[in-house]
Amino acid sequence: MPMPVRIEVVRQCCRVLTWAAALAIALAGSVAWAQGGVRIGYVDMQRLLTHAPQILAARTRLQKEFDARDAELRGDAARLAELELRAGKTSDEGERADLTRQADALRRSIERTRQRLRSELDQRVDEETEKAWPQINDAIAEHGREQGYDLIVTSPVAYVSGRIDVTDDVLARLARQQRAAER
Repeated sequence: MPMPVRIEVVRQCCRVLTWAAALAIALAGSVAWAQGGVRIGYVDMQRLLTHAPQILAARTRLQKEFDARDAELRGDAARLAELELRAGKTSDEGERADLTRQADALRRSIERTRQRLRSELDQRVDEETEKAWPQINDAIAEHGREQGYDLIVTSPVAYVSGRIDVTDDVLARLARQQRAAER
């Protein structure tokens, strides 16, 4: 057999095996479902990542961490407004040009600092989320095991009935864990 024909035969075999495996899984799931043995839950990950106490605590820490630097930025912005006001009021062209140069330099500095702070904050948010991620996943898995779920699906999904949404239960578990960790 020429080589391209063999590859096509292998591909066809793989397709047939894939469909056969999918059919077997579907049939096994249908049998288990019919016997009442499958229990499925759903977790809205966006809501979890927005409202998990571990994430909220991280946001508070980050807010404190960046407050002082933000205050410096506000001070610079106030100085910029003062320079622009003085440049607008002065009648001396040389002084106006000097104040305008100072204001432009300060404006560029403020913008660079703002961008740097935004970048650093984004990085720190990502770090804190990554740090909380295992705890969130563990809470979902523990809830699933304790409540007898066979499968817990996370978002995004096309449709979810409110009956299987366990997000509030997982949030409550995370809150208990956070309180215990703070003691």
